[in-house]
Amino acid sequence: MPLIDHLSVGVPDIAKARQFYDPLMDLLGVTCLDADDEFAAYGTSRPEFLLLLPFDGQPATSGNGTHIAFVASSPEQVAAFHESALANGGTDEGASGPRDFYPMSGCTTAYVRDPFGNKLEVLCNGFSSL
Repeated sequence: MPLIDHLSVGVPDIAKARQFYDPLMDLLGVTCLDADDEFAAYGTSRPEFLLLLPFDGQPATSGNGTHIAFVASSPEQVAAFHESALANGGTDEGASGPRDFYPMSGCTTAYVRDPFGNKLEVLCNGFSSL
């Protein structure tokens, strides 16, 4: 099982960002698997790298819209990750639970920020399970 489920970066305009990223990803043998005006998902067989408009509607920065997603083996591990992060100085960005808007059935995830403001996600049945 991989450690990283996917990586995402915040951008202010998906179409403009794709003008930059599509050729770069093509050079790496990676294609855009799915996209709309709010996101673009790149990978070889599953989404691994995403361009996103920041979820909070604020301007994209080097950190806003960016998060690292870690793979968990069970919903219980998602909850334990969330609890441990909060116990060790992290802040809550989304409690452990199902995310019906995710395209994967049975996906459970949680979000936290580390003490330095970096956004982390942990999920079970995420893109890496496809």
